[in-house]
Amino acid sequence: MPAVKAGSRALIVTTLVGSIIAGASPAMADTKIGGGAQTPPSGSQTSGNVNGDTVSATAGGVVFDTSKNGSGASVGPVASADTSWTPPACWYAPKYTPQQLQDTLEPIWEAGSTGDAWDADQRAYYVDGDYKDFNKAKTGKGYWWDSYVNESFPPGWDKCTHRPFWVDNGDAPPADIPNVVTPEILAGLAYAQIRVPTKPVTLKPEGTTKVNLPTWAWLDGADFKPVSVTARVPSINGLFATTTAEPVSLKIEPGTADAETYPASGVCEIRGGHIGEEYAAGKANETPPCGVRYLRSSGDGTFHLRATVTWKIHWVGSGNTGDTLPDGTFGADQDVVVQEIQAVNR
Repeated sequence: MPAVKAGSRALIVTTLVGSIIAGASPAMADTKIGGGAQTPPSGSQTSGNVNGDTVSATAGGVVFDTSKNGSGASVGPVASADTSWTPPACWYAPKYTPQQLQDTLEPIWEAGSTGDAWDADQRAYYVDGDYKDFNKAKTGKGYWWDSYVNESFPPGWDKCTHRPFWVDNGDAPPADIPNVVTPEILAGLAYAQIRVPTKPVTLKPEGTTKVNLPTWAWLDGADFKPVSVTARVPSINGLFATTTAEPVSLKIEPGTADAETYPASGVCEIRGGHIGEEYAAGKANETPPCGVRYLRSSGDGTFHLRATVTWKIHWVGSGNTGDTLPDGTFGADQDVVVQEIQAVNR
């Protein structure tokens, strides 16, 4: 068999583990974030999903508290305004008990796909050499850590190639291994779980307006409130990060150059917990604090007004950590019919 570099071997093992786990029950597969993981250490697995549940977890041991997240049918993920930023691509965290690692590796060795020399090296490390019998003597006193892969496969997803390593409970992982799970990594993972309202902006007149008639725009303050998600690794006592998204502005794009926005920038800032002002009777000729005025009709078609809400994202975590993350945005299009005002001559 041709020689295989260490990094490539690790990827081969990851691929093989993924193939083995693919035939296992759903509870055994890392279906949310990680790649090819077994069920996490006992007590750290929680089922569920993002929308509306109090807690959602990956099978890799990262548990998300979504009780303060956006919920219901009319929510969706925010997109990073910084297109160069992505959630963490891969990271290391507790993955196996000694018995779980044995159950994962022995079928790979028995398959013989990675070559006798590679298998012998693995057995020497995990069974006969540096560790005895997968370190079963320390069962309950620590975990084997291994890599998890972001299932969207952003750049760098294949960089975590270090083989599983042992960490005693309460000890820090080896300092020379990059991408071990930290509050900052958890903050990025929590960012990907944030859900915000996707309801369209309210317009008045609604659907059909007139040339040169101001159209008011606003958002329901009850829907557009801060939301947050907390990420934890239960196997690591005290490690957490809470990522919060706060609505800050609404950008109106009329869908045509023949229009004026209010304000002129088209960006309506949040004030007093509200974006824009709800239209009330008698305000038809007033200038709305947030809105648009079309200068020509849409003819037989419509203008596609786009309303984009910007959310400021920041996080706090264990060890007095915290920082900002790129703004998140969510935009939606609405069709607007603009008619000419008809004059009647008598």
